[in-house]
Amino acid sequence: MADTSVSVEEAQNDETKVVSLEKAYVNREEKILDPDKLDESSLDRLPKPTGWRLLILPYRGKGKTGGGVFLPDQTIERESVATVCGYVLAVGPLAYKDRNKFGNPEDPHENWQPWCAEKDWVIFGRYAGARFKIDGGEVRILNDDEVIAVIQDPEDILHF
Repeated sequence: MADTSVSVEEAQNDETKVVSLEKAYVNREEKILDPDKLDESSLDRLPKPTGWRLLILPYRGKGKTGGGVFLPDQTIERESVATVCGYVLAVGPLAYKDRNKFGNPEDPHENWQPWCAEKDWVIFGRYAGARFKIDGGEVRILNDDEVIAVIQDPEDILHF
């Protein structure tokens, strides 16, 4: 029978390998996302979008209303599932390269440019993309043509 015991050091090393997005949320009560708080090791362990897909971190919104009323975690969770805003964590290698949809990037007469890039805040359809949970939150993988708009600040969009 094989030895399945794990040393304390191995267990601690495994704990550090868990992908957690929780640290990117600056204030737990307000649930404000600061993408700059995402470290490279967390991003490296996230799935890499293939083909024409984008990896999106949905915006959670604040944990309290403008009047100072704290929202229950269940309400915040429900709203985060229904959100239409997100932060672009990664772009697949073929995203925005379909000449039939987006034009020819090599043609100087066409005003070609990608609809969004990494580190952009975007708006997408409520039911767009595939959702999956990871430690600390949920991410989505969307097709490149499911992005509706690029925005400066997700707080400009009414969430609650």
